[in-house]
Parts: sequence; structure tokens; C-alpha cells
Amino acid sequence: MTVQLSDIETQLETLGQESKSAIATANTLEQLEQLRVGYLGKKGQLSQILGMMGKLSPDQRPKVGAIANTVKEALQADLEDKRAALQTAQIQAKLASETIDVTMPGIFRPQGRVHPLNAVIDRALDIFVGLGYTVANGPEMETDYYNFEALNTPPDHPARDMQDTFYLPGGDLLRTQTSSVQIRYMEQHKPPIRIVSPGRVYRRDTVDATHAAVFHQIELLAIDEGLTFTDLKGTIKEFLRQMFGQDLPIRFRTSYFPFTEPSAEVDLQWNGKWLEVLGCGTVDPNVLKGVGLDP
Repeated sequence: MTVQLSDIETQLETLGQESKSAIATANTLEQLEQLRVGYLGKKGQLSQILGMMGKLSPDQRPKVGAIANTVKEALQADLEDKRAALQTAQIQAKLASETIDVTMPGIFRPQGRVHPLNAVIDRALDIFVGLGYTVANGPEMETDYYNFEALNTPPDHPARDMQDTFYLPGGDLLRTQTSSVQIRYMEQHKPPIRIVSPGRVYRRDTVDATHAAVFHQIELLAIDEGLTFTDLKGTIKEFLRQMFGQDLPIRFRTSYFPFTEPSAEVDLQWNGKWLEVLGCGTVDPNVLKGVGLDP
């Protein structure tokens, strides 16, 4: 069978015109893909036309190849333009079909929870503030004076053996008790005083179920005329009642602290067992004299 150059040129021209029209009328990406395979696939129309080049004379083949490349490039450009247009239309249609109900609640993203230690401290502070106390804070790195001497614990006092201390270069230390805050506060404020001071304290204790090298204390101080140990007991009982939400059995045991006299330990009965919860006492006269107050 003889193939004429003009026949192939006509077929290529027809392919270019028909493909442009068909691509322009494609409505979906699926239809467009079917057209691409039909025109440019291995068994597509362009491949079939180029398959006839072998029947042309060698001098005619370059001309057909050039025409075929022109048709192929135009076809690929039309396909790409149409694909972009269909994708844009698809996105626009999806956006148009979506609605936002502004009356619906937003998506809640949990921000985490308060650490148990902070939760207990915050609750205790809320109770004491409700009882008329003001929150006061002090440094965790202290001098020996505020941590010991001003609290009626001179260098040779045997009570220092009760607390194994972290000493720092230069003579300072990490406070072993929040009681140091009361000295600093009384130096700057005159009675009546009612403060509560929370914070970390440090001791060189062996870690076990009831001891840690770093733990938290909450210091309470009330200085005013006419206050007695009975007022202290009433404050502690009310705090424990609010803290634990019920009236639990409480007992006061005689104890010793260098900076209070008299001193006591307070136990709370929980599930039939006594649990030590705090220490207390009235401020020792020597401590008051040290900050210029008349006991």
C-alpha cells in the first residue's frame, strides 16, 4: 500500500483541529485523561499516524516529523491548560458547596492541666487569703542570718543538726524553710501582720516516701496584739476543714521549733490513721526582739 506525504499531513492537521475542539469541551478531569490517552498514548492516534512514516521516502520523513512535533506540542499545551482550568473549577465548586455555621461552637483544644503540687498550693493560698492573709515571697538562696540566726538558731545551736543544709560558695545557702520570709517581712512592715508564704525549700535528705531534697512549704505568720495559741488553733482547724472539705479528727502534739514557743505538731486522722500534716507555734520572743518588736 502506497502512502502519500499529503495524506499524512492531512491526518496530522485533522488530528490537531479535532483534538483542540474535543479538549475544549471536556467537562471533567476523567474525560480529559481519556482524550490524552486517545491522542498521545502508545496506541493513540498520533502514534498510528507516525507509524506510517516508514512507508515514506527518507527525504519526506523529516518534514512529517516536524509537523508531528508541532501537533504534539500544541496538543500537550491544550491538555495542560484545560487540566488547570478544570482543577480550578473543581476547587471553586467545592468551596461554593461548603458552608460555615457561625453558631456552632469552636473546636476545643485542651491546654493541659495544673500540676498537682501547684493545684494544692493554689487551693491552700485561696483559703488563707479568704481568711485575711496576704501572700508574701522571699529568695530561695538565703543568708545564714535569715535562715538560721534570726530564727533563734545561732551557729552553735543543736537545732541546726535537725536540718542538713546545702551551702553555697561565699557562705550563702539554699533555704531550708520558708520561715526566713517572716524575718524579711517583719523588718519591712509593722504589725498587724498576716502573711502566707509558699515556696520551695532544700535539704540534704535521703529521698524516700516522706523525704525529698526539694519540697514545698507554706509559712503562715500573724503578728498582732491579743493573739493567743487559741487563735492559732482555730485558724489551723478552719484551714484543714476547708482544705479537706469535712471535719476530720485533729490532734495537737507538743513539739519543738527554735523560733516558736510553745510549739506543736498537728495530726489529721485519715482512714483510721493519724497523719502528720504541719507544725505550728507562737513566735518566740527572741525572734520578735530581733526585728525590733516588743513581745
